[in-house]
Amino acid sequence: MRAVWIFLLAGLLPAMALAQGAAESALAEGEALMTEAQRSQQRIDQLDDATREALSRYRQAIQQKDQLAEYNEQLSKMVESQRSELADLQAQLATIEETQAEVVPMLQRMVRSLEQFIELDLPFLEDERADRLAQLQALLIRPEVTVAEKYRRVLEAYQIESDYGRTLEAWRGTLDVDGGQRVVEFLRLGRLALFYQSLDGHLQGHWDAEARQWQPLPAGYHRTLAQGLRIARQQQTPVMLRLPLPPVSEQGAAQ
Repeated sequence: MRAVWIFLLAGLLPAMALAQGAAESALAEGEALMTEAQRSQQRIDQLDDATREALSRYRQAIQQKDQLAEYNEQLSKMVESQRSELADLQAQLATIEETQAEVVPMLQRMVRSLEQFIELDLPFLEDERADRLAQLQALLIRPEVTVAEKYRRVLEAYQIESDYGRTLEAWRGTLDVDGGQRVVEFLRLGRLALFYQSLDGHLQGHWDAEARQWQPLPAGYHRTLAQGLRIARQQQTPVMLRLPLPPVSEQGAAQ
């Protein structure tokens, strides 16, 4: 019985060896297939990553394209708007040059008219007003000064002269009285009348616009003129003053 088993075992050993070899071969082949499958999966994963990355880049490119198209559209509108503004500016410059050619002679005429007006007006603040005229005349011939600034300065001078007609003013100055220079107090009532009074109050007079000279006033005006001087200096509350005024025709000329 033992011999039979030995025989059987001896007979089975080669078969078992072959089976074990086949199993090991199959196992090795299976491991190789699994390794290859893993590699294939890795390649698939890499391809998926590359595909996703390519898709992401594509979407970014599409977005950038849309943004670029929108920017180009806005840029085109800006360029068109700037072209329109440039055309308007060129038209305005042409108009300004034409206007300047008309305005400058007009300003010169205005300054000459102002000069004539001052010559015919009451003789007050003569140095100040003459200096203002001289500055205007010098300003008009300066090429670096804009026409707008020249126009503003001329209107400013007209406004100052206009304001004189609505103000009451007193100041001290010199006057040729009886052939000699005397320090006197001047009183101006707008453009209606101009008076003077000596510091001691003994002499007083008024400007005669028709005769273009100073005329003396009776001593009876001493207190009234002194009152007017105090009112002009805001040293006294305003009251009614009885002072000689020129005829209506002269008042109109003075105004």
